[in-house]
Amino acid sequence: LQNVTENDLLEELRGMDETAAEDAFYRDLAFGTGGLRGTIGAGTNRMNVYTVSKATQGISNHLGANASVVIGYDSRIKSDVFAKVAAGVFAANGIKVHIWPELLPVPTVSYAVRALDASAGIMITASHNPSKYNGYKVYGADGCQITTETAAEILSEIEKLDIFADVKHSSFEDGIKSGIIGYISDTVLNGFIGEVKKQSVLFGDEINRDVAIVYTPLNGTGLKPVTRVLEESGFTNITVVEEQRLPDGNFPTCPYPNPEIREAMELGLQYCEKTGADLLLATDPDADRCGIAVKTADGGYKLLSGNEVGLLLLDFICSQRIKHDKMPEKPVFVKTVVTMDLADKIAEHYGVETVNVLTGFKFIGEVIGRLEAQGRESDFICGFEESYGYLTGSYVRDKDAVDAAFMICEMFAYYKTRGISLLEKLDELFGTYGFCLNTLHFYEFGGSAGMTRMSEIMAEFHKGVDSFAGQKVVRALDYSKGLDGLPKSDVLKFMLEDNCSVVVRPSGTEPKLKTYISVSASSREEAMRIEEKITEELSGFF
Repeated sequence: LQNVTENDLLEELRGMDETAAEDAFYRDLAFGTGGLRGTIGAGTNRMNVYTVSKATQGISNHLGANASVVIGYDSRIKSDVFAKVAAGVFAANGIKVHIWPELLPVPTVSYAVRALDASAGIMITASHNPSKYNGYKVYGADGCQITTETAAEILSEIEKLDIFADVKHSSFEDGIKSGIIGYISDTVLNGFIGEVKKQSVLFGDEINRDVAIVYTPLNGTGLKPVTRVLEESGFTNITVVEEQRLPDGNFPTCPYPNPEIREAMELGLQYCEKTGADLLLATDPDADRCGIAVKTADGGYKLLSGNEVGLLLLDFICSQRIKHDKMPEKPVFVKTVVTMDLADKIAEHYGVETVNVLTGFKFIGEVIGRLEAQGRESDFICGFEESYGYLTGSYVRDKDAVDAAFMICEMFAYYKTRGISLLEKLDELFGTYGFCLNTLHFYEFGGSAGMTRMSEIMAEFHKGVDSFAGQKVVRALDYSKGLDGLPKSDVLKFMLEDNCSVVVRPSGTEPKLKTYISVSASSREEAMRIEEKITEELSGFF
C-alpha cells in the first residue's frame, strides 16, 4: 500500500512545472496546535507518507518509552493509508497503538485517549476542507488537542529529523501480529455512545420524538454513531441522504463538505422538500461540526447559523436544568472570542459564568480540564463556537457533532411538542436580549507569495484602525500579547461603538485571513445594512 503511494508521488513529481514545484517544496508543511493540514501530494509542503512519517517520528521522540497512542481516521483520500503508516512508525519506536477498526468521528479519538489511559491521540482528517486536503490532528493525554507549548516541543523534535534517514518504520500487519498494534474494542465505542445519551437535559419530560428528520453525513464518518444515538433515544423517523450516505473522500455531491456552506446542504434541503421533513441535520466528514435547517411558516426551509443554534442550545440547557433543579452551584459556559456576544447575556440571565477563549475548540477543552483539576468538572454545562462546534459534557475535550445532533433533536422535539418552532424561539431570544447579527468572511492567499501578503496585511491591522464604515473603534484587543491569561495568538478584536465588533485573524489550517463581524441593532434590516458597509470597507484591506 505504501509502495503504491510512493509511485503516485513519483508520477506527480515528474509532471510538476516550476511554480508547482516551488509551492510543493518551498517550506515544510507547518506543524502547530492543529497538527498538520495540507493538500495531498508530493513535496515537503504536502500531506504524504513521508511528511506523516516524519511528524509521527517527532511525536514518538517527544513521548519516549512506555507510551501509547490512539489513532482514528475519517473518509478522506488516503486517511486509512496515513493512519496505518503512522501506526507502523509508532510501533517501530516501541509505542503501543490502539487504532479504531473502522472510520469514526474525531471525538471518538478524544474519548478513547482518556478511556484507554493513552499518552496521546492522532486523528487523520482535514475536517470540512475540500477533497484535495488531508490532515493530522494531535491530542494530549487529557483528550484535548495539544497546547502551543507541546506543539513547539514536538516541532523541535520534527525539525531535528532527516525525512529519509531518521524515521523508523515497521509494517502495520507485523504490528497487529505482534500485538503492539491493536484494534479498539466495541466496549469503548459503546461507552462513547452511552456518554452522548447521558447529555439529555429533559429529565423525564414527555416529548413527541416522532419528528421527521433528514440526515446527511456528507460522505463522512457520522452515519453509524449519529443514527445509532438518535434511534436508541427514540428518534426513528430518519431519512438519510442516499448520495451522501457512504464514506467517499471525493465528496462528489458537495465539493466543500462544510455544513456552514449552503452548497453542502442543498441535497439535504431537496430531500426535505420531497419528504416534508421537520428538520435537516448535517455533520461534516469527521463529525465534529453540525449544521441544521428548519421548516418555516410558509413551508420552506431556513438554515440556522452556528451562533443561532448555539444560542438556542444554551438557553434550552439552562432553562431545563433550572426547571429540574439540575443546575450546578457554579455553572460555567465557554465560548470563543469570535462567537456571538449575545450568548454572554443569556448566560448572565441564568446566573451562569461565561469564559471567553481564543478561537479553536482546544481552548474550550482546556477550560474543562482546569475545572476537572479543581474538582468542578460537573460545573461545565456547555460550550460552543460560531463555526458549528458544540459540546454539552466533559466526556470528550473536543467539539462533538454526535452530541450536537442528539441535543438539537431533543430541543427541537421539546419545542415542537409545545407548538413552538425554533425560529419562533430564536425571535423570542432576540426580543428579550436584543438583535445581533454575526457574519464570517474569508480571503484566500495561496502559495509562498500569499503567506507574505497575509503577514503584511496583519501588520497593517496591528498598527491600529480608527473606525470601520463610520463605526468608531472604542477598544482594540490584541491577543498576540497574551490577553486575559490566554496564550499569545495573532488575533485582533476591534470593539466598536453601539456594541459592534470586528475580529481579524489568519486561519490556523488554511491560507486564509478571516474576519468576524458582529452588529447589534434595532432590527435585522438595520444590522444587515451596517454589516454590509463594514464588509465593503474591510474588502479594501485585502
